[in-house]
Amino acid sequence: MILKGHRCVVLENEKLRVTIIGDKGADIYEFLYKPRDIDFMWRTWVGLRDRSHFEPSSPRASGAHMDYYEGGWQELFPNCGSLSLHQGAEVGQHGEVLLLPWNYIITKDEPEEIEVRFEVRTVRTPFHLVKIVGLRRGEAILRINERVINESGQDVNFTWGHHPALGWPFIDESCRIDLPACRIRTLGDFTPSTSRLKPDQVSNWPMASGVDGAQIDISSIPGPDVSASDMVFLDGIPDGWFAVTNRKIGIGFAMRYPADVFKQLWYWQVYRGGSDYPWWSATYTVALEPCATLPVLSHAAARGEALKLGAGESIEIDLLAIAYEGAERVIGVTNEGVIQR
Repeated sequence: MILKGHRCVVLENEKLRVTIIGDKGADIYEFLYKPRDIDFMWRTWVGLRDRSHFEPSSPRASGAHMDYYEGGWQELFPNCGSLSLHQGAEVGQHGEVLLLPWNYIITKDEPEEIEVRFEVRTVRTPFHLVKIVGLRRGEAILRINERVINESGQDVNFTWGHHPALGWPFIDESCRIDLPACRIRTLGDFTPSTSRLKPDQVSNWPMASGVDGAQIDISSIPGPDVSASDMVFLDGIPDGWFAVTNRKIGIGFAMRYPADVFKQLWYWQVYRGGSDYPWWSATYTVALEPCATLPVLSHAAARGEALKLGAGESIEIDLLAIAYEGAERVIGVTNEGVIQR
């Protein structure tokens, strides 16, 4: 399928339709739960644009990501966060792979299972990424297996993350976030002027101190009338899963991820409080982003927290993204994608 000039791959079974933009980052553009006709992914006002017909008016110091950010789910690699200069390589906001075209091939097309293999080589860094994405019959589970290979002749640092942004009609004030016990961190450098939360605090999930001293339960998503924007970093998570449940309509989106690789869960919240560029007080979205480190690669390396692969070495992970029904609290997500209550 061609969408706005981009080659896309659509994986579909009885429960899910997943659209992946092969020509831009292997972004997950659509994650549609078919029984309820709900797409969990948020879309930006910029939207997906034909890049051959769009030229940015000026180069952004942090890179081109925001000029082409259509929403959905991006992979952040080998940098998470703003511009990084490390090992001589200048890498823009959220890395290289989200702006690159990925090659792909259908590796399995059977009644019981479908799989597509995506791969890309970075430009300013020496990595080869191979990602296998698949659906099985009757399951509302997207399975992702990914391998990163260092093709250079030396040690190379990197950081890594996944950025699924959730939006309306799924996200509203009835949504609740469930995840394991962990610490909440707010950092002054990442505290917007419209934040509800006190900067530079550490507290236990789900309660955080507000700027006015009141306690705020950040597991409950507020409505857009709160006009706030917050960036929270969750760490100390012993088991890599989260679930977002819309209690009004009784459906949810969950992920299972390796917490030993993705040691941080970034919790990005824009409740129509992101004023001026790029959110213009009209954006209502949340993203729970499994990331290897705090931002950015150069800072993570200086703290000794960056991931590292030696010459020819590789690392492999598995991810699950799950649609489920029910309004009850989630207490776990198994390695096979079973929602536990």
